[in-house]
Amino acid sequence: MGTDDSGRPPTRPTRRTFLTAATAATAATVAVPALADPAAASGGGAPPGPGHPVRPQPPDRELRDLLRAVDQDRIEAIVRRLAAFGTRHTLSAQDDPERGIGAARDWIYDRMREYAAASGGRMTVELQSYVQQPASRIPVPTRITNVVATLRGETSPNRTYVVTGHYDSRASDVMDAVSDAPGADDDASGVALVMELARLMATRRTAATIVFAAVAGEEQGLYGSAHLAQQLKAAGADVQGMFSDDIVGSSTADDGTRDPRTVRLFAEGVPTAETPAEANTRRSVGGENDSPSRQLARFVKDVAENGATGMRVRVIYRRDRYLRGSDHISFLEQGWPAGRFTEPNEDFAHQHQDVRVVDGRQYGDLPEFCDFAYITRVARVNGAALWSLAQAPGTPKGVVIVTSDLTNNTTLRWRRGDEPDLAGYEVVWRETTAAEWQKVIPVGDVTQVTIDLSKDNVFFGVRAVGRGGLRSPVAFPRPGS
Repeated sequence: MGTDDSGRPPTRPTRRTFLTAATAATAATVAVPALADPAAASGGGAPPGPGHPVRPQPPDRELRDLLRAVDQDRIEAIVRRLAAFGTRHTLSAQDDPERGIGAARDWIYDRMREYAAASGGRMTVELQSYVQQPASRIPVPTRITNVVATLRGETSPNRTYVVTGHYDSRASDVMDAVSDAPGADDDASGVALVMELARLMATRRTAATIVFAAVAGEEQGLYGSAHLAQQLKAAGADVQGMFSDDIVGSSTADDGTRDPRTVRLFAEGVPTAETPAEANTRRSVGGENDSPSRQLARFVKDVAENGATGMRVRVIYRRDRYLRGSDHISFLEQGWPAGRFTEPNEDFAHQHQDVRVVDGRQYGDLPEFCDFAYITRVARVNGAALWSLAQAPGTPKGVVIVTSDLTNNTTLRWRRGDEPDLAGYEVVWRETTAAEWQKVIPVGDVTQVTIDLSKDNVFFGVRAVGRGGLRSPVAFPRPGS
């Protein structure tokens, strides 16, 4: 027997394989290549088997126009204005027109209303407030206020995506509400990003709803974002993705290391809100790396690593950094997919420091230590993700992998979405040792498919496709009958 270019004997399929797809009314059979020697997959690239290699989703003209419009000068002006309020500590003055969190709140609210005025009524802005009773880091009853701009989707308004930055700041002592705490990097940078995207998207039409929120109380214990998440839950919103942009102002570490083209995206594994039984089921089928948050993170890489953003998204398989926690956790606790964007390197000497000069060196979280071009690129990453999510069909629901029969085939089924532009579905799969989806199989506008590929050997997922070619995040199946 001869050999191929690798020196191994060529693999010969011993049987022809087929993919079958069906709805209640139709059935189709599509011939696909047989799975070759699994060892061939270890050499890198897509493994042999049904489908074709997964490719990134290129930006369309509308997205390119949106990302080109992100204005670095506006982002810088917002960061500098927020820092100029002196302190934005949650316990600082709420009625001083020049200094404190109240002045910052009112300024953000006025700017957001200006943006909404250009939306033709599609964007609304509210001050979302409640009184937090004494609790951890809240010594007295304190009003917590989020500034929330909601851009209502036109065809799928209940499907919702959220992006936040926290506008409160802190000094070295988290209970010090008096000292200057400019909070340029942490987190005027995130708020500036959110506000700039709200400005740009206010004049554009989206299929799904996007919520742009500047939240308060983060440094004291994620109070504002927890309230926002609870309000969305009470309203019955279908939150299919959330991003917290927290400390996205610079790419320079305390040792001078720079990485201006990378942003980290933290994404948890086994979901925070899963019950022990659900977590055990996930572990039993090998789904620890396939939580909704990690599918969301894979989606971000797919749509944002392109020439239009100029950035690499480094996904970190953790809920957040050690000793840290950001506002995405409030959404994870409600059972929604969420992740945290943050810079690749951190200069801890300039974070959470009272403004002071030591040995001729100035310390403090000041605008002078921000890289505004970097914030602009991170804004483009967020813009690419939010736009692509809001214009594509939603993530498939009710996805089940049938495990009740002993068979070398794999049957998947799901509920059809109700989006008017839904064109159909794709099945994706990968080797169990691979971190990213490797192969994709278009299956059409169906709700069940059988693939001649063993569920024991690979991981499967399902994603929706719109008529314009935009794709949803992948849904990982649960075992069922």
